[in-house]
Amino acid sequence: MLLGWQRLSPSTKDSAFALVLSALAFVPTVSTIGPQLGDLPKRPVDALALVLVIAQAAPLAIRRRRPAGCLAVIGIAFALHQSFGYPDNIAGVGLYLALFTVGAHQVRYRRVTAATATAGYTGLAITLHLLGSPSQLQVFVVFYLSLVVMWMAGTAMRRWRAEEAETRRLSVEVATAGERARIARDLHDVVTHHVTAMVVQADAAQFLLDGAPEHVEKGLNAISVTGRRALTELRHLLGVLEATGDSARADRSPALGRVGDLVEQARLSGQPVELTRRGDQREHAVDIELAAYRVVQEALTNAMKYAAGHPTRVEIDDHDDRIEIEVTTDGTSAGAPAVGSGGRGLSGLRERVRMLDGELVAAARPEGGFRVHALIPSRRQA
Repeated sequence: MLLGWQRLSPSTKDSAFALVLSALAFVPTVSTIGPQLGDLPKRPVDALALVLVIAQAAPLAIRRRRPAGCLAVIGIAFALHQSFGYPDNIAGVGLYLALFTVGAHQVRYRRVTAATATAGYTGLAITLHLLGSPSQLQVFVVFYLSLVVMWMAGTAMRRWRAEEAETRRLSVEVATAGERARIARDLHDVVTHHVTAMVVQADAAQFLLDGAPEHVEKGLNAISVTGRRALTELRHLLGVLEATGDSARADRSPALGRVGDLVEQARLSGQPVELTRRGDQREHAVDIELAAYRVVQEALTNAMKYAAGHPTRVEIDDHDDRIEIEVTTDGTSAGAPAVGSGGRGLSGLRERVRMLDGELVAAARPEGGFRVHALIPSRRQA
């Protein structure tokens, strides 16, 4: 039964609680157990008394959704119930519960709510005194302090929940960081082993094939350079994945500043590439520069993969408010996909650019060949 209660939504629990308190208000053995303030002469229960009793319990059904509204309705009903001198009723406990709820769940205007509630209570105390209440000042002060205690108990609950949520969040972050570090180590062990082997074999082949045709030597040199560059970038990316805080080195050149290296690497691989840069070429935020670099890198990779030997043009326009990149490759468009294989490549870049409020279009050209066009809003570094 307890498990079933825990599965209920908060609104359902509040409604059930309000219904139970309303029902207890009419049970003879417990209905007279309730808070009493004015100690005015008691008057018989009438229809208005029944309405005020319900008004002190029923609003608890919305206590978490509308804590201030719940307190306002119950507070007014309690004040009228005490001012008219109706018999004490357990429904008056709703005032304490409403105050606890405001302390625990009220998000905005907490001070305004507290000041309004205090002003309302002061008005009730004055009214009861004018109506001939025999209660002394200390009685009203003690009753007020009991209300403050309920409010503060709710506030303590609110802070405890916030601390618990922060603790859970930090636990998740620690677990995530640990998992990322484990993945990074696994990737480092597996990938770097194979890439290093590739570089060593390429260097050995250059030594063994000394005197081979120039294009063979260039190809082997391109493999070696590409492997070393891949190792460097892999270590940087794994540093980011491990979130150690050491990956963003101060001496690391901006990503856009290394586009020329990409072009030179493609040329060594036999791809005729022409690079054109326009604009002031100032530094941008790291995520902007890295996204732009990856766009050029992936576009050139696709060009070498699907249009090897065909002229390729890389144009980068560095405007004041955006970076515009266009990579076009001549040749037939057949076989050149709009996205990289495996669902990654340009499709992943498209999502990265979109996260920066930019856009990326990759499509075949009507006259033949392929075109990649990216617009990335820029944020200048201070």
